[in-house]
Amino acid sequence: MTSWPMLRPAPLATALWAAAALIGATPALATDFPVTQSQRDTAQKVAQGGVPLSELAPDAPDSYTVKKGDTLWAISTLFLKSPWRWPELWGMNQDQISNPHLIYPGQHLVLVKVDGRARLELAQRVVGPDGTAKLSPRARIQPAGDDGIPAISMSLIEPFLNEAVVLDQDSLASAPRVAAAQEGRVLLSRGDLAYVRGALPNRGDYRVFRSAKPLRDPITKEVLGYEAAYVGTVEFLRPGTPSDGKTLEVPATFQVKQARQEVNAGDRLAPVPPRNFDSFVPHAPKQPLDGRVIAIYGEALNAGQNQIVSINKGTQDGVERGHVLALWRTGQEARDTTMQGRPETIRLPDERHGRLLVFQAYRRVSYALILSVQQPVSAGDRFSQP
Repeated sequence: MTSWPMLRPAPLATALWAAAALIGATPALATDFPVTQSQRDTAQKVAQGGVPLSELAPDAPDSYTVKKGDTLWAISTLFLKSPWRWPELWGMNQDQISNPHLIYPGQHLVLVKVDGRARLELAQRVVGPDGTAKLSPRARIQPAGDDGIPAISMSLIEPFLNEAVVLDQDSLASAPRVAAAQEGRVLLSRGDLAYVRGALPNRGDYRVFRSAKPLRDPITKEVLGYEAAYVGTVEFLRPGTPSDGKTLEVPATFQVKQARQEVNAGDRLAPVPPRNFDSFVPHAPKQPLDGRVIAIYGEALNAGQNQIVSINKGTQDGVERGHVLALWRTGQEARDTTMQGRPETIRLPDERHGRLLVFQAYRRVSYALILSVQQPVSAGDRFSQP
């Protein structure tokens, strides 16, 4: 008769590291992830405690098997009313909270409830030669690699990370510019040559931007920064030569590699930054926040789930990558006809109807992904800490 291994839960915070220590192995961290001090403090305090049962979602399952394509946020949403409290639920210590990729498809999660609190644990294979159950740490070791689940789906924001840029001042006005095109063309597409004037800090690829537009605070109308419209990417081919007073200047030559829209004379160049596709660890702000949506990225008037918005708070306000924010719907005016005499006009309270995840923070402006929403989001909508 075939003997099937039994399952025993092992705390997420310690199982992998304890198992590694027993056999002299340490899982490698594939990437350094942004972790805040408040996250570390929370993880340290509740690594073994879990969350109150009142924080569990009404239909939280007793167990769950991680599937390919899952994210830490999606799994936490299955179990929690407030997904940003995920470090408490998963009982992660400071090492594990910095690397959610230690959770892999195929792992079986068990919801354990003890003394009015709950936590997620990894089921561990246990079997002995005589059929009795025992701990087997080797079953817990997993190679650290790209197959671990991320905090959120990076496909939603990867294309945006190298496209959007916010400047404190309109510095593109002095950036290198497309001065002319081959054969007198006005519009350039992929493969066409562009001739560029201006100081070029390096000879690699450059992003091309159209004139930057101001981002204004919806309440004060103050300019918080300048958002440059992404056009495409060009590749450096050969340098130019300056004028020596006797000969004319020869501009540098670039070739269009990628064009979101056709490149025009007058468009500005900026070096392509290093690719930064770190996982974004969702967490709540430590301090109160209250602000407004500036605009919907891409010129739309309204936005829904998985679209991008700019908001009027940045690093100087304590905003950081990974912050989860609550979206609020402004209370509407209503007529109270229940009183004797003339009906009175009242304003209904604001209602929370969605969540944002900040993934790019500048000094006074940030970009956020709409994680969930009940009604379309518009410029001027309010957000706060969750």
